[in-house]
Amino acid sequence: MQDKDTEVLRNQRRRRKRIGKMKSAIITVVAGWIVLSMLLIIFLFIRTMALERKLDNLVLSKSGVRDAGEYLNANPELGESILPGTESGTEAERETERAEPEAVLVSGMEGTANQAGPDDIHNVYLTFDDGPSDRTAEILDILAEYDVKATFFVTGKEDEQSQALYRRIVDEGHTLGMHSYSNKYSEIYQSEDAFAEDYRKLRDYLKEVTGVDCRYYRFPGGSSNQISNVSMGCLIQYLQEEGVVYYDWNVSAGDAATAACSAEEIVDNVTEDVERYKTSVVLLHDSADKLATVEALRPLIEALGTMNARTLPIDGNTPAIQYVKLAEAE
Repeated sequence: MQDKDTEVLRNQRRRRKRIGKMKSAIITVVAGWIVLSMLLIIFLFIRTMALERKLDNLVLSKSGVRDAGEYLNANPELGESILPGTESGTEAERETERAEPEAVLVSGMEGTANQAGPDDIHNVYLTFDDGPSDRTAEILDILAEYDVKATFFVTGKEDEQSQALYRRIVDEGHTLGMHSYSNKYSEIYQSEDAFAEDYRKLRDYLKEVTGVDCRYYRFPGGSSNQISNVSMGCLIQYLQEEGVVYYDWNVSAGDAATAACSAEEIVDNVTEDVERYKTSVVLLHDSADKLATVEALRPLIEALGTMNARTLPIDGNTPAIQYVKLAEAE
């Protein structure tokens, strides 16, 4: 009888152990599933933010449009919305349009006055958008090596490394320009007030960090972008009232996209167009993913040196290459 009771107890212990192991296994599986789910959610959130940024950067004309005429040919509907004398929409809409500053799509200095002859000097303004980043430091090193000055249209970054780069840009004789604080098109172009708030935030921040009162601006996506919820004429007028000159470009390096051109293609893109103009404002980028731009910079500077070109920073004497201007009063 005692042996039978002992066997029953053993069976009960074995059963409890099996149940305990099953509970542990279930808990482990559930906990693992929860952890994996959280990691997946975090990963998807990061990817969504990255994709939103890429879409912001790629959706607009920074994808490689070289001049406003080319932009208009690719987007004929823009002519209806921006050129003067267009009749569209309801009478109320036309009244609203007349109340806004009239904006005119222009050529970006594509006219004969800027066409270079065989003996003309090419004035070349290398401009870098979207920094600062680690690439900015590399670009500054190369520019210092060749004693070349450039222009940096920067965004707002508050870390110590970025603040040091803002100061370095100024201290080494380059031009510090503004490219919006957030570089988020959906926020900047939401309204006139949103644009003005972003502009003032970057202007005041750069003044605090560098002591420079920035006078040059580049619209994210260029002045001919079709993303803005408000009239670009209103934003251009606002900058004029602030004493700020904005610059588009008439030469694109083609490095806007993440999977952009090779270094060799960047050099070819720039030099082929620079040869056409007396004044060239070149669109380049110095965000963190622009390794090809860094690799292209030395051969680009050397190539420009062989083609009767002067490389200059934007200043008060630089012709304003702009896709959109306010119509002059008759």
